[in-house]
Amino acid sequence: MLTKKFLLMVTASLAVILFAVSSHSSPADTQGAAALSGQVTSAEEGPMEGVLVTARKDGSTIRITVVSDQKGHYSFPAAKLEPGHYSLAIRAAGYDLDGSAAADVAGGKPATADLKLKKAKNPSGLLSNAEWINSIPGTDEQKRSLIDCVGCHTLQRIVRSAHDADEFMQVFDRMAGYYNGSTPLNPQRLVGGPRNPVAHTPEVMARAKYLASINLSEASTWEYSLKTLPRPTGRATHVVVTEYDLLRPDTQPHDVIVEPDGMVWYSDFGKQFLGKLDPKTGKVTEFPVPVLKKGFPVGTLELEPDHDGNLWLSLMYQGGIARFDKKSQTFKAFPLPAEMQADHTQESMVMPVSSHVDGKVWTNNQNTHNILRMDVATGKFEVFGPFKDPATNKPVNGYGIPADQENNLYLLDFGGQDIGRVDAKTGKFSVYQTPSPNSRPRRGRFDAQNRLWFAEYGANSIGMFDPKTTSFKEWKIPTAWSAPYDAVVDKNGEAWTASMLTDQVARVDTKTGQAVEYLLPRTTNVRRVFVDNSTNPVTFWVGNNHGASIVKVEPTD
Repeated sequence: MLTKKFLLMVTASLAVILFAVSSHSSPADTQGAAALSGQVTSAEEGPMEGVLVTARKDGSTIRITVVSDQKGHYSFPAAKLEPGHYSLAIRAAGYDLDGSAAADVAGGKPATADLKLKKAKNPSGLLSNAEWINSIPGTDEQKRSLIDCVGCHTLQRIVRSAHDADEFMQVFDRMAGYYNGSTPLNPQRLVGGPRNPVAHTPEVMARAKYLASINLSEASTWEYSLKTLPRPTGRATHVVVTEYDLLRPDTQPHDVIVEPDGMVWYSDFGKQFLGKLDPKTGKVTEFPVPVLKKGFPVGTLELEPDHDGNLWLSLMYQGGIARFDKKSQTFKAFPLPAEMQADHTQESMVMPVSSHVDGKVWTNNQNTHNILRMDVATGKFEVFGPFKDPATNKPVNGYGIPADQENNLYLLDFGGQDIGRVDAKTGKFSVYQTPSPNSRPRRGRFDAQNRLWFAEYGANSIGMFDPKTTSFKEWKIPTAWSAPYDAVVDKNGEAWTASMLTDQVARVDTKTGQAVEYLLPRTTNVRRVFVDNSTNPVTFWVGNNHGASIVKVEPTD
């Protein structure tokens, strides 16, 4: 009897202890014992929630980030930090570290580093693209034009400039002559001049005047207040972010995918390489992609696997597509025939995911807005389109071109609100309109139920189209000016996307419409998004297209 009472007392005591520990633990602690922890405070706020704390070991290419909780406490799981000396950095709108910060992590001995923040001397340098859009004056229509100004650079380049309207018109003309994979670090000129020369219309002149009204052309500082987004709170702090640096500062990881063996592969938008990352070690391996047209811009965009595990790349201005055999580590290139080649021939997309159904791989030519289908056995191309909406006679030009399980192709009309469908057997073209006008569908893919999930760049939403019922559903992203680029649904029915403007990853419960937005540690120009369903919770991956890194987002709940 005494033994039984004793056991009950011990059990109750342990329960109290466990409750006390859990009630003071940050979400990162759920992954194991803490290797490094501390509290983030400032004179203005005291303990600060939602501060991103990044640790980087000396000499490492890997950075780990956690987020402080409502008590200002942060904690790095022991499994994430090996022994060594770490420099620490933070991201918190309007704040800088008060001095430098570092910590020594020893195996089995938790380290502590409390961080004090101070108001930033240059808060403008910390603003995201979306925060600039929120800050600048203007109508929504005027601001909406800016979401197309972040493909090659950030909005900092515009608002910090001193160009007047006439000089902006010259900038427009010059920009039209660059490859769309250009960055300030790696500009590439188009062969044959601009693909779409800028028309000096009243509308374009009005845009130039608007840009000159929000920059520093008439003043030494901005005549409007700078507005920041709220820091993460609640579930948005329950995350660990890992960032892997790539080999060169001008590497542009556009599409990132994870294969069943855990290896991470990426296309390089500015160089002729296919890259592989081992996330366990951070080792990066590059495979040179064949150059088909010397002197033309280099870089690849879409990266997709086929049913046999081969990887396919769209070769952009190199005028073709390529298949990579992972076993032999060799490429086979499929250039377009000579009669389809021109200075601005551009294969931006490739779609092999259902090629096992009929032996055909889809691609496109953005120069002519044709859809192309290649017979893998013969290498011969057939041409479809250009397409128009039968009801309106307006062009339907696909940006993303996902295929369903029967290898029917869908065109995501980035210039409007249409979803086009090409029947793989008959070639018949059908058009379906999204509920939101000017939604600008950009990229997406089909799920196991053969439903199309896609990003609505213009509607700030994730969309889903069910071909069986020809019905749509849409989910708004909470933060304005997110302009999602791509979308995917995970095994739990949650939809994921990321923003080129807010530096946030959005996770949407499609049953309730509730969303969690995870802030990333630094400016992140995202493109394709990928979810690894083999983990629990799922793991989100994306490339930092202008930051030469690959980002892994691990929610802790």
